[in-house]
Amino acid sequence: MSEQDDNFEELVLKESIVSAAGLNSSQLQIGIRGDPSLRETTYDRKRYHSPADNVIDALQENLLDLILNRSTYRIYVGLNSGEIRTHSVFDPLRQEVHTAEKMADADYVKRQFPAVSYDDKIQQMRELYSALRGGEIYKKLPDYWQNILNKRSANWQPMKAEEIEPIISTFKALRDMQQYYLRNVTLCIVQSLVSMQFNCDGTQIISAENYKLFLESNLP
Repeated sequence: MSEQDDNFEELVLKESIVSAAGLNSSQLQIGIRGDPSLRETTYDRKRYHSPADNVIDALQENLLDLILNRSTYRIYVGLNSGEIRTHSVFDPLRQEVHTAEKMADADYVKRQFPAVSYDDKIQQMRELYSALRGGEIYKKLPDYWQNILNKRSANWQPMKAEEIEPIISTFKALRDMQQYYLRNVTLCIVQSLVSMQFNCDGTQIISAENYKLFLESNLP
């Protein structure tokens, strides 16, 4: 690579808030501050019971099944709206949208999401990355971008299966907090990250490995 490509590669890696590999080992979390009006009106806004709140126990159980035993690799859970967004390893560029009420139905989940073991799902991801690297368009990328993506693929490690249940099992408790309750959460096993938005402000991006420490350090 040229010296300019080396500089571009370094800039790309430094400029990202979260790299494709996730948070580095020195980061417990990253906070992104959002609309200040949310923070300033936290105590003034009335709390409403959402469709997701009505089925939260079954929803947690089925979301765990979805990630551990089915085709989904990324979920977004809108606890205020009852909207669930999913991404499948068998159709990775498409997002599906479901309601919390339907996702609380185990039979619905079985119909909508094909069963696949966690290990097989990870292998499918590796094969998808390999197919992308072998494409002609990929080879047209600048050398520094090919180098970045090759490194990402070589170093990629998914979320550990045993880290998932301790995360999903806390959704109800975080939702039950009086003022700073959980509004929505995104879990992605590709980057081993959890992204959470609470009622107060902004977004918290947490590594799955440090999730328990995050709770102990930041929440009552």
